[in-house]
Amino acid sequence: MTWWKFSTQVDPDFAAIVDAALEKRDLRVEQAERLLTARDAEFHLLLAAADAARKEDCGDDVSYVVNRNINWTNVCYRGCSFCGFSRYKHEAEAYEISLEQIVAKASEAVARGATEVCIQGGIHPNRTHETYLAILSAIKKAHPSLHIHAFSPEEIDFSQQKSGMPLREYLLLLKASGLGSIPGTGAEVLDDALRETLAPRKLGTQRWIEIVRAAHEVGLPSSSTLLYGHIETPAHVARHLEILRTLQKETGGFTEFVPLGFIHTNTKLFQEFGARPGSSMLEDLRLLATARLFLRPWIRNVQVSWVKMGPKLAQMGLLAGANDFGGTLMEESISKLAGAGHGECLEPHEIRTYIREVGRMPVERNTLYRILRRFEETETKVAAADSVAEGFPQQSNSEKSHVAESAEAKTLASAFPIANAVELLG
Repeated sequence: MTWWKFSTQVDPDFAAIVDAALEKRDLRVEQAERLLTARDAEFHLLLAAADAARKEDCGDDVSYVVNRNINWTNVCYRGCSFCGFSRYKHEAEAYEISLEQIVAKASEAVARGATEVCIQGGIHPNRTHETYLAILSAIKKAHPSLHIHAFSPEEIDFSQQKSGMPLREYLLLLKASGLGSIPGTGAEVLDDALRETLAPRKLGTQRWIEIVRAAHEVGLPSSSTLLYGHIETPAHVARHLEILRTLQKETGGFTEFVPLGFIHTNTKLFQEFGARPGSSMLEDLRLLATARLFLRPWIRNVQVSWVKMGPKLAQMGLLAGANDFGGTLMEESISKLAGAGHGECLEPHEIRTYIREVGRMPVERNTLYRILRRFEETETKVAAADSVAEGFPQQSNSEKSHVAESAEAKTLASAFPIANAVELLG
């Protein structure tokens, strides 16, 4: 069957939605919901169109950041049903690492080429805003040029209340102490009715928006996220995306959108509340593709979460609208303790290999998406083996043949005929 005959299976209304997105017209919430339910021929058309939009928005560069996660404590009393990470302070597995250990982890990351540390932890009831300020000051003193991407809106809400300061004044104090940007986590799904099941003790939708808006206004950009694959519906997801897009139009402060798949194994949400066991491959790719089409041109960068999806499905995400592979992480506790099985670290040369295998150009970026290095040529196997023993390399040896000309890349390209699919919209 040719693609042209295949197109008869695509509803004209669906094709019109995709066409509008390719023309950079803002889609309505109900149109995003329609995209999120695509199947069969419509699913393939959705992915092809999102990939075409990605190429127009970002070119063939796929970025990544060399960073390290530092989860400084798992003591938390919020009781989120989707979390397998938190512990009460009296439990045997509860921990809190010292300020010296945090700085040591940051120093090790810098030695391995990191430009960013991402710091998040549980909401420890015995800690105050002074703890957060001390973490920032200690890292900045040791590594003035290291970007600190830290403290979710939930952590900011908690510590700001401990401080007794107005929100804007407190955010400016965090910034002066070394905070460079904040992770847009804690959003889960921005629907208060749903949050009553997911996280009844967490801040509500409007407070999350208030904190993120204020952060953007004082010059602290953030990522934006969504937790999916549990009890949400496509309508919840579509409305969540609309909240992000509306806020981005107002502030321009989101650096990226990162969909985070629910890891179900060790969570109350799955074991007791009947959530489905994470997302399907269809959901993963539909969400990435819909995000690309719905958020453009307002949020330019769409990231795959390899720790949630696994590297191979993340590669497919690069063919479905995503242009960023995330970070090296070096360690990762939250997904692992929920039951994720894709590891805690990918070395830069591994990320570059995954990117090249789908015929794209790997580029190293910083937190704010400034390109630091381009990797025009492929590393040798020897260089890759050496990097495992020696840590992240500053620059590997290279050879002249480009992976875009490899048989594997050509096979992938021919298996996903984007240009032909997009012609269906004409």
